[in-house]
Amino acid sequence: MQIKAFKTRTFHETEALLPFILQYIKKLPEKSVLVITSKIFALSEGRVADLKEKDSLIKQESDYRLRSQKVWLTVKDGMMVANAGIDESNANGRIILLPEDSFKSAQIIRKALKKRFKIKNLGVIISDSGLLPMRIGVIGVALGHAGFKGVKNYTGRKDIFGRKFQYTKTNVADSLATAATLCMGEGNERQPMALITNAPVEFSNKINKKEMKINPKSDIFYPLLKNLK
Repeated sequence: MQIKAFKTRTFHETEALLPFILQYIKKLPEKSVLVITSKIFALSEGRVADLKEKDSLIKQESDYRLRSQKVWLTVKDGMMVANAGIDESNANGRIILLPEDSFKSAQIIRKALKKRFKIKNLGVIISDSGLLPMRIGVIGVALGHAGFKGVKNYTGRKDIFGRKFQYTKTNVADSLATAATLCMGEGNERQPMALITNAPVEFSNKINKKEMKINPKSDIFYPLLKNLK
C-alpha cells in the first residue's frame, strides 16, 4: 500500500470543492482511495461559525454529551468525538463544524471524479481526527466513505490454528483514514488530501452507513458511555 499526500493552498469558505481537488489531483488510478479532510468539505458547505457560538453548537450538534476535562465528550452520528467534532484549529479565529452528511458528500465527489478520470473503482474517505480511550494523541477516523466496504468480517473464519473467530472484524475505513492522516499531518502541513494505492479493500458501489456503528450497550466501552447524557 502506498500513500501520497498533496500540499495545497489554503481552502476558502464556501469555495467550490471539485475544482479545488482537480487543481492538485491530475490522475486517479483504477482501484485507488482518495482521502480528504472533513475541514474542506465543511468549509465548502459554509459550516463555519463564530467562536462565541461554540458551547451552544456543541449542545446542538451532539446526540449525547458529558463534560470531560477541558472538552465535551460527545456522541455524534454514532461516533464518540470531542466537542461534537467542532474544531478551532486551522480555522483562523473561527470554528469549523463537521460536514452535514459525510456519506452523501463522499458519494457525490466520488461520482464526479469517476466521471472525470473515466475509472470504475474508486474509494473516497472524508477524514477527521479521533481519539482512543487511554491513548494519547489523535488518530484518523472516517466520517463517511464511498466506493468500498468499510468493514472486513472475520467471524466464522479460522485462525492459523483452526480456531474460528467469533467476533473479529477489521475497521477498514478508519484504518485507511488513520494511515492517510499520518501522512497528511495535523498542523500547518497544508496537506488536506492523500491518495492511497494498492489498498487491501473490497470495492463496492453499495455502501451501508450502519456497518461501522455499534449499539452503545454492546460496546466494550459501555461502562464509560452509560454516563453520557
